[in-house]
Amino acid sequence: MSSSPLCLSWSRLIRAGLSAVVGAALLSGCAAQAAVPVYGYQVKATYPHDDQAYTEGLFYLDGVLFESTGREGQSFLRKVRLKDGAVLQSQAIPPGLFGEGIVNWGDDIISLTWQDGFGFRWDLKTLARKAVFQYPGEGWALTQDGKTLIMSDGTPYLRFLDPKTLKETHRVRVTAEGRPVPRINELEWVKGEVLANIWLTHRIARINPKTGVVTGWIDLTGLPETRLSLDADSVLNGIAYDREHDRLFVTGKNWPHLYEIGLTQPQEPSK
Repeated sequence: MSSSPLCLSWSRLIRAGLSAVVGAALLSGCAAQAAVPVYGYQVKATYPHDDQAYTEGLFYLDGVLFESTGREGQSFLRKVRLKDGAVLQSQAIPPGLFGEGIVNWGDDIISLTWQDGFGFRWDLKTLARKAVFQYPGEGWALTQDGKTLIMSDGTPYLRFLDPKTLKETHRVRVTAEGRPVPRINELEWVKGEVLANIWLTHRIARINPKTGVVTGWIDLTGLPETRLSLDADSVLNGIAYDREHDRLFVTGKNWPHLYEIGLTQPQEPSK
């Protein structure tokens, strides 16, 4: 990518002896405006997905997809067979609650609800409810890095939670080109970074979990469901990663398909 004339001129001034402190700040501002690379994709495989599933949470573990769905009275936690989309087990979220993100931790599944401030622990094998916990604000999605849980709440922040107490330990502000990124939705931990659906877009953000900086976008425009006349809520949402076989899966709310995708090289930034 090319640097702007302004950034180049400041670089020359710094080399000419401008204050290191001032120069660093100026270069930092230039770097903040650097274009974030945009990755394309290729579809490696296509699988059936329940087109009545308002997908809010998704992960893959031991050969099975775990999915949570939203909307009051239609919120379920379930195990799904990848090859044909068959529901192997299902557990209803308590009536009146809007199911949101899920993540596995040990022998449990942790789940969120949208605006109710309640989360649940479920048995990973039986899906039986084990415990209830509370949190402030909204609950959108969960993932984990092996040490801590990572939660989104629709704001530009990622919250980090203690897996035992489920209390927040800290949070990180997510930015792209120096600007906050709102509507962070479904999450997945993949090879040291957080992948995040951005609600109402066809893009997934690749986020550095330490700094919150978006290091890349994955543009999924062109998947069949992004071109269909589905209702306005039937958007891209759902990321799962098969660590054993290095497979990345994506789907959306009420989408009839789930896709295994591979990333292609970043597009050239526009001049």
